[in-house]
Amino acid sequence: MLDSSSFLTPAQIVAELDKYIIGQHEAKRHVAIALRNRWRRLHAPADMQREIVPNNILMIGSTGVGKTEIARRLAAIADAPFTKVEASKFTEVGYVGRDVESMVRDLVEQSVNQVKQRRKEAVKVQAAQAVEDLILDALIPPVSSAGAVSKTSVGFGGMTDNSTVPDSDYELNERTREKFREKIRNGELDDRKIEIKVQQGGAPGIGVVGGAPGMDEASLAGLQDMLGSMLPKKTRKRKVTIAEARKILLDEEAAKLIDMDEVKDEAIRQAENAGIIFIDEIDKVASRSAKGGGGPDVSREGVQRDLLPIVEGSAVSTKYGIINTDHILFIAAGAFHIAKPSDLIPELQGRFPIRVELQSLTKDDFFRILKDPKNALTKQYEALLQAEEVFLSFEDSALERLAEIAFEVNAEVENIGARRLHTVMSRLLNDILFDVPDLIGPNARILITRELVDERLQSMVRNRDVSQYIL
Repeated sequence: MLDSSSFLTPAQIVAELDKYIIGQHEAKRHVAIALRNRWRRLHAPADMQREIVPNNILMIGSTGVGKTEIARRLAAIADAPFTKVEASKFTEVGYVGRDVESMVRDLVEQSVNQVKQRRKEAVKVQAAQAVEDLILDALIPPVSSAGAVSKTSVGFGGMTDNSTVPDSDYELNERTREKFREKIRNGELDDRKIEIKVQQGGAPGIGVVGGAPGMDEASLAGLQDMLGSMLPKKTRKRKVTIAEARKILLDEEAAKLIDMDEVKDEAIRQAENAGIIFIDEIDKVASRSAKGGGGPDVSREGVQRDLLPIVEGSAVSTKYGIINTDHILFIAAGAFHIAKPSDLIPELQGRFPIRVELQSLTKDDFFRILKDPKNALTKQYEALLQAEEVFLSFEDSALERLAEIAFEVNAEVENIGARRLHTVMSRLLNDILFDVPDLIGPNARILITRELVDERLQSMVRNRDVSQYIL
């Protein structure tokens, strides 16, 4: 967390990114510095915190080189609210300026979910105890001690062993409940069905048609939530297993223990100070002519002008409250094959002071991508087949050949970066994936060699028909 007393140094952040992303060291260094600067700002004197603004980053590089992955992993390292938007979607017919603010509303929604999840984890033990009591009540309803009848009054007066014969119906009920409580904790009754009451999710009929002139999306959402909260909460009965009941009721009981006003305040604070918005395909809204030139270029420039106040800092209304975007970190990315960064309007260029050019991937990069990352594609396929108790492994020479083929196809057809590896790996392993488990049974061991790669992918290597490489 950025607000913790200790946080990863830039070198440690780069090391974490290296576990998942190969190469692009310059981009990693810049985003690591930007993230550490966020921590530094929060620990600066209060009067300077307001003055320090983030250095937004513009990443330039072709598809599949790691732009999105760097931003996504960065947010995971910081445990920060993160949202990704496509700049090109704001050029669609029907979008107006205020809809650009939807990216900020998405960020706040993500922040609320994160804070709510953390709060639920904090009250998990209390919620689990309440759920256990509810399940127990459904199995063995409690008996009131006031109405309990003593056994001594109905002919058990001669019995002196109180540990053997309960003194009352209440005591008998409590002993039975404790026995069942132990069984519930041990999972012995998970398959038994019980009837529980669950809250119905929202009022489906509540909606706002039209709305007053000038009422924006956030106001409409807030009005809808207000109308929904005014209606009484409805419950319905469901017959489920105890294992399912535990999951359903745990969420409800945890929600009862959380103060949503505190969640909203913390979520807004987190989004303002730690939020990251990744704007992809920023080059698609860059005007390629010097003065706009009419037609679609005017629309592109209009989108840039709508983005400008969000990036430079403004107050955006959401259903959880007003959020200031002054200290949100914006990372924009684009291939810029046709347009150039200088085609963006000067004001928007100035709000992305750090420009990073990501390098195209080499054969060596492809080899390392297949072998080194924690989530490498080869490791994913190994995990898939392990589910069938089939053990898959790759020789280094096979990975080298796969990297060569992916690099050659990218060079001759269309450079789609590391995404080409998905095409190559799928073509290589499709027959194996189809034959497991019918023809290839459990405990089988499959070794992928260079010869097997050449045999399976020879048509891909020889045939340069573009249709062979459509994803």
